[in-house]
Amino acid sequence: MTLEGTAAAATEEHTHWRRNLVVCLIGSFTTIVAMTLLLPLLPLYVEQLGATDAAAIVQWSGIAYGAAFFAAALVAPLWGRLGDRYGRKLMLVRASFGMAICMSLMGMVESVWQLVLLRLLVGLAGGYSSGSMILVATQTPKARSGWAIGTLSSGIMAGNLAGPLIGGALPPLIGIRATFWLAGFVIFLAFLATCFLIKEEKHAVKARAAAKGGWGAIPDKGPLAAMLVTGLLLMFANMSIEPIITIYVAEFVDPARVTLIAGITMSAAALGSILSASRLGEFADRIGHWNVLIGAIAVAALLLVPQAFVTAAWQLVLLRFLMGLALGGLLPCIASVIRHSVPDHIAGSALGYSVSAQYVGQVAGPVLGGFVGGHVGMRAVFLATSLLMAVGAGYNWWMARARHD
Repeated sequence: MTLEGTAAAATEEHTHWRRNLVVCLIGSFTTIVAMTLLLPLLPLYVEQLGATDAAAIVQWSGIAYGAAFFAAALVAPLWGRLGDRYGRKLMLVRASFGMAICMSLMGMVESVWQLVLLRLLVGLAGGYSSGSMILVATQTPKARSGWAIGTLSSGIMAGNLAGPLIGGALPPLIGIRATFWLAGFVIFLAFLATCFLIKEEKHAVKARAAAKGGWGAIPDKGPLAAMLVTGLLLMFANMSIEPIITIYVAEFVDPARVTLIAGITMSAAALGSILSASRLGEFADRIGHWNVLIGAIAVAALLLVPQAFVTAAWQLVLLRFLMGLALGGLLPCIASVIRHSVPDHIAGSALGYSVSAQYVGQVAGPVLGGFVGGHVGMRAVFLATSLLMAVGAGYNWWMARARHD
């Protein structure tokens, strides 16, 4: 293809990026809400399905919740590579349809193992939000990629924030099973919107299918490796205090207000990230994604230290909110660095690896945070996470400097 032909194809591919962003934003928000609304009702549902004692309820609830993330981490690179070959829109259609079916069936299960199986299937078939991230990152002009991915990230985080709130309100009104059916219907609406409103150029799909892909096709693997580590650290930092936050808050809060303050503390970081993601993404488009990424990790590392020494609830809530403001810039910067560092025809595969690394952090954070908190002390969780983030900032600074030398 000539230089003029390449430019024309790129212009055509970017024609629908704004509409694609809007559909992906709404679709990601609704699917994330539908997926996370089960958090407050999961232990109640597990009990209804036959778990008798408290230990069994907690155990099966944890297995059912983690099953989807475990499965998603395994298949994210596969879906990314298939998207490179057959079309990223097709992956969104597959994910939304599969999630709609599985969520609806969850309202019909008769045993806990059936629920766990469907959660595994949701993880295997799902990935709408991560697929949206890939489509938006690759369809948006590179000069606007940080802003677009930041806007999408805000919608995803807003869904994570709203889902549990809706899940706590709906079951008393319509019942647990009907809540799953409603969630399946909402995801089906996202499926219809994806089918009829998202536009992906056919020539781009054919060009990617004809090209060779895989890890070996990446000319410079250093930036991708750095982004995999950074994505893991991001989720680790967000999730490491989840198992200990209620117990930690109980040290300086009246017992009657512990759960309320713990919920507010957990939501504070998410709210900060929602507010900052698109703005930091746009800022990174202007001054460089590496610069914002390094600064955000370093600020988060610094903010974790005083969290280990708070003496009042408002101090912890404020520090978590400020940390969320800093971390909000990481997802758009991670995706943008990958987008700028790999060939277009394997961008989906590379971003799929990034999604898997983030899922690993999402699982490892609570596990290691709970272990350190239980055996060393809760304050040590904050300090250890701060040290890891500082190492991550140094690693990214070294990578960025090596690329510019």
